[in-house]
Amino acid sequence: MKSTTAHLALPFFDAVHRDLGQRLADWIPGQQIDERDDRRACREWVKRLGDSGWLRYCVPAGEGGALGGTLEKLDSRALVILREALAFHSPLADFAFAMQGLGSGAITLAGTPAQQAAYLPLVASGEKIAAFALSEPDAGSDAGAMSTTATRHEDGWALNGCKTWISNGGIADFYVTFAKTDPAAGTRGITAFIVDADSPGLDSSEHIAVMAPHPLATLQFANCQLAGGTQLGALHGGFKLAMQTLDIFRASVAGAALGMARRALAEAVQFAKSRKMFGQTLADFQLTQAKLGEMAALVDAAALLTYRAAWLRDENERTGSSARVTAEAAMAKMTATENAQRVIDMALQMHGGLGVKVGTKVESLYRDIRSLRIYEGATEVQLLIIGKGVLQS
Repeated sequence: MKSTTAHLALPFFDAVHRDLGQRLADWIPGQQIDERDDRRACREWVKRLGDSGWLRYCVPAGEGGALGGTLEKLDSRALVILREALAFHSPLADFAFAMQGLGSGAITLAGTPAQQAAYLPLVASGEKIAAFALSEPDAGSDAGAMSTTATRHEDGWALNGCKTWISNGGIADFYVTFAKTDPAAGTRGITAFIVDADSPGLDSSEHIAVMAPHPLATLQFANCQLAGGTQLGALHGGFKLAMQTLDIFRASVAGAALGMARRALAEAVQFAKSRKMFGQTLADFQLTQAKLGEMAALVDAAALLTYRAAWLRDENERTGSSARVTAEAAMAKMTATENAQRVIDMALQMHGGLGVKVGTKVESLYRDIRSLRIYEGATEVQLLIIGKGVLQS
């Protein structure tokens, strides 16, 4: 089943994006991976995405990226197109792609030339798997409550604490990790570090099983020794860096949700046309037609908000504007994930008993979509972001 590229005709996109979308549509159907072992499959997806050049869209042009004229730039519309198309085909493929971008994004934004040269080209080729370590058992949405500490010593830093819900945990080659360097300063006392997976004192062996399997782990830091050159960005500037990184990729989360919703709608249409009932097809019933119409409207509403957020960020990058698109990205993320949940639920209902049979596409989508309403800012957090933006306007 091929994803459509008709939406790329919208004025949010340029010729380079339309070309990207068509090349993806031609490449993806030929990629079939056994995903029963999610860790092995994720490594294989990273390799294939790297070998075929798709991971080059996760890094800036100066370090082997496919688009952009400045070192800082990542093209948000390209990220959305890639995640939407990959999620339509395989949510695990989307996960593998997204984590290469999110895990290395802070290096793109704040890394020294040496750090960027050491990590970003290998992220783009798939030779290094990246991870982003912010969340803790008692510090999820409230990042300022983190308790992991980094203590300076003569040769560098010592990390102590715990990070959890870390995507790519246990398979990553490095973790961009956020820790308190001034424990009394809240969010103003956080600093980022690049922690290689083989750093002494790091244990990533505690894997977490979730309803839609993908690599997750808890990281334990026990006097984890880091060299001085592992500090990423400004001292105590880690919270701002983390939020800037999440801002870049929040619209792309909406893109992933959109891809899953489009796939659910396509599965529902295909099933409705082929399912025989009472001497006609399921598609012949007006109730089915109304439900499909509602699903299509939910998909398009999410798409417009998603593409707007990505376009606005790219326009700001192009013009040098310092304006943030935090509220617009929050609207896109919230609407796309919530709408996708509704669309997938309706597609499953339309399939009847087949919808809950393990192994059917709508059943797996039902499990895959649920976490997107939580990670990188739960829906409730997005509502607060949007509300604050409205009050400040």
